[in-house]
Amino acid sequence: MAIRKMTLGSEAETVALAQAMAARARAGDALLLSGNLGAGKSTFARAFIRARAGDASLDVPSPSFTLVQTYELDPPVTHFDLWRLTGPDDVAELGLDAALAGIALIEWPDRLGPLAPREAITLALGWGEGNTRTATASGPDALLERLMR
Repeated sequence: MAIRKMTLGSEAETVALAQAMAARARAGDALLLSGNLGAGKSTFARAFIRARAGDASLDVPSPSFTLVQTYELDPPVTHFDLWRLTGPDDVAELGLDAALAGIALIEWPDRLGPLAPREAITLALGWGEGNTRTATASGPDALLERLMR
């Protein structure tokens, strides 16, 4: 298990991180996005999806109310926001298994419990000093190396 820590000095740096990871992501990759409200999870997910689509102006609404939004890209990208769920029993109907065949971005992954994919990158976003954010990425060595090089 590898860990990488970084400071993101602005929203633009969060976007740049998402774009870089999107360029290296492939089918079967799962990114578990954790952090408090306002830490940058949705900003990261939106930038990642826009980068995969090659469309910086693509409308990427937060799936806070719909819980899941799939983008028919190659491979498909599925964005989950599990904030309103109480636990793994609520996840069954959301199509997680199918989404994991493409690229999955999962906000509030703690709601998955034992359903969380084992071969995934956890990206924990938090508040740093001043207006900065912190990002701590952890996961299998080879996967982290590929997505974060």
